[in-house]
Amino acid sequence: MIKARMKFDRDFRIGAVDDRLYGSFIEHLGRQVYGGVYEPGHPSADDMGFRTDVMDLVRKLGPTIIRYPGGNFVSAYNWEDGVGPVADRPKRLDVVWDVVETNEFGTNEFCEWTRRVGAQPMMAVNMGTRGLDAARSIVEYCNHPSGSYWSDLRISHGYKDPHNIKVWCLGNEMDGHHQMGHKPADQYGIVARESGKLMKMVDPSIELTISGSAYWGMPSFPDWNITILEQAYEQIDMISIHTYLQKPVEGTAEYMARPLLMDSFISTVVSICDVVKAKHRSRKPLYISLDEWNVWWREREPEKNVRSFHTTPQPYLEEVYSFEDAVVVGLMIITLLKHADRVKIACFSELVNTIACITTRTGGPVWPQATYYPLMLASKYGRGVALNTLIDSPVYESKDLGPVTLLDGIAILDDEHDALTIFAVNRSQEDDLALECDLRGVGDYKVDEQWLLAHEDWDASNTEARPDNVVPRRAAAASIDDGKLTAVLPKLSYSVLRMKKSRE
Repeated sequence: MIKARMKFDRDFRIGAVDDRLYGSFIEHLGRQVYGGVYEPGHPSADDMGFRTDVMDLVRKLGPTIIRYPGGNFVSAYNWEDGVGPVADRPKRLDVVWDVVETNEFGTNEFCEWTRRVGAQPMMAVNMGTRGLDAARSIVEYCNHPSGSYWSDLRISHGYKDPHNIKVWCLGNEMDGHHQMGHKPADQYGIVARESGKLMKMVDPSIELTISGSAYWGMPSFPDWNITILEQAYEQIDMISIHTYLQKPVEGTAEYMARPLLMDSFISTVVSICDVVKAKHRSRKPLYISLDEWNVWWREREPEKNVRSFHTTPQPYLEEVYSFEDAVVVGLMIITLLKHADRVKIACFSELVNTIACITTRTGGPVWPQATYYPLMLASKYGRGVALNTLIDSPVYESKDLGPVTLLDGIAILDDEHDALTIFAVNRSQEDDLALECDLRGVGDYKVDEQWLLAHEDWDASNTEARPDNVVPRRAAAASIDDGKLTAVLPKLSYSVLRMKKSRE
């Protein structure tokens, strides 16, 4: 058995964990909406056609904020098509995902659905084929109380009270040539700035995210981020970035190291934000919205040599995630928490069916993927303040990333509930890990719960036939003696150790 230690102190803090770090994302892609969250003919459908069996799993997952409607879809989306009487809504060709979009599910349905699952809506606006006027109008429609054209139109559609959407995305992945309406950085920066200006004139309380380089491998990174921030720094509140990790051909050890790429990407973007802040002589810090993140490597987008517009949503990018993928998701959550001072929003991408943590069969059941569980445990227990957590662990050598610790983890202090939570991953494929933590710098605690996600088959997944194949289980291998926590983390596993203040 290998040994490792974690060190932290309540006075050495990274920052408060924003509740919106536990968000998710749905867009009009594949069966996410139709056959996913919305299926009027389903036995579980409610009065608005929402699948209540899906809603139950979403509530259990606990996403705090959900981004919509895209994603690539938003860059040619006319938001007006998705409001008003459903029978009157136009059918449009969705040229991104090769389907006829019926617009049965739109802005009002999304806002009502988020209310029913207990999440905050996060709306993206079209910065591709549209721009300033459409961005201003949808804010007025959603957020203005009454007495104007767009707000009164919302009321006529049956929504007297404003939706009060507080977070708005200025487009999606606008540095990518795959994006409809792609613009050079200086042009997009101006459009984003001026759109944001108008949107905040309608509702000064909103927060705006600008579309940064989609990921670190883009040819335009990091110059794109520098240029757009120089154009729009004072108008925006966050910069949007995306991260999808793939399993490399070298295998599991290299896969477990991949979250270090995400860590480096976040740190680089933080540095860019701070440089532009200094150039602007600004007093305002800029934060990060990592509003798409996941692992994704089996199902890839097919080549589109011929357009074939389907009249019904097709299964698309429906990745079946394994236990091994779930451990990497756990490592990515730990990475997000390590940057809690600057990452204020994070949206797991996606929520239902397409590269998702929840899968449905149209007309049939719903079940959680293996990746569902690290997200659920983090949303439930990862609230409070992230502590600066030092790792003393054996390492292995990554081919691409250098030395990697076998132990990764972070501690979250929750004084409101007299709790301390440790999220930890043992990356070792061969050995269990004996963990030791000195808790005397945080207080007198006792072990309350210990959750373990482990499996003898690293390729194991949850399916319709075996929906509970990969699930966390309660463990009892942790104890505290004289202020020192000891626990055993099985090889290749994700653990959550929850402690409460001792009342003795």
